[in-house]
Amino acid sequence: MTTSPTAPSRVQTSWDDYRYVQAVADAKSLVGAAEKLGVNHSTVFRRINAVEEVLGTRLFERGRQGYALTAAGEEMVALAGRMDGEITSFERRIAGRDIKPSGDLRVTTNDTLMVHLMTPVFASFLKACPDIRLDVVIANASLNLSKRDADVAIRATSAPPETLVGRKICVIAWAVYGQSPFAGRDMVDALGGRWVGFGENLAHIQPSRWMEREVAVERVVMRLNTVLGVAEAIEAGVGFAPLPCFIGDQISSLARISEPLDELSSPLWLLTHPDLKHSARVRVFMDHAWDALARRRGLIEGKGIAAGL
Repeated sequence: MTTSPTAPSRVQTSWDDYRYVQAVADAKSLVGAAEKLGVNHSTVFRRINAVEEVLGTRLFERGRQGYALTAAGEEMVALAGRMDGEITSFERRIAGRDIKPSGDLRVTTNDTLMVHLMTPVFASFLKACPDIRLDVVIANASLNLSKRDADVAIRATSAPPETLVGRKICVIAWAVYGQSPFAGRDMVDALGGRWVGFGENLAHIQPSRWMEREVAVERVVMRLNTVLGVAEAIEAGVGFAPLPCFIGDQISSLARISEPLDELSSPLWLLTHPDLKHSARVRVFMDHAWDALARRRGLIEGKGIAAGL
């Protein structure tokens, strides 16, 4: 009696295997990958060795410079990237099908908008929609909504990403401010005084560029890397600086030295990913935020403080 040869075992890997390989490729070290994955570095070591044993090939070359991908490793990382994109896209589509405004909603904005504008909006929204839990991410760098780093973004930008959809609420006005004793001073006087500037990380914003053109560098006695810090420095009497009117007009110890400067203005947007625009919780938040911020349009556009929320 003859027996048929045993069929070769089928190579099997899991999505977790791809995640581990991707993490090591990104970090180029076991320790860095472990920090990203939230596990011990010995766990990463065992998983990578196990995957290589299952596949029968090396995915990394180990050297003094860290872990470098082999050709096989590069193929696996490329596939991991495609899989991650498909999973994220699926999650967005599913999240966009909810019909009741409930569950978790992640919203991102920057610290300036949060402190002086958005906090009462979030508070009133939670009262109106008690079944929604907000996860607010304060980030001055833009998060990636396509990867669901956030569901909704409140951003001041002249060029919102083409991959997102949303509504422009209004335009944020900026003016030059100083301490209230300087009320009545004109820009000629102010340009001869001391100024507070913006740090390198804010060099791209229009107010920073305006100061580079209009204010002599020796007049800038202090620089800060946040707009909130600049406002605090003006309030302390360090010097003059441009501020959004919704900040400067709400600080009683400050006075406008100029009218709003059109060249410094920037549109304020509510943005989300197209796959999420029909989600009940996203839709109800964007409607609420639109209405609440529209009531403060006068303040945001530098035309006076509007009624409270």
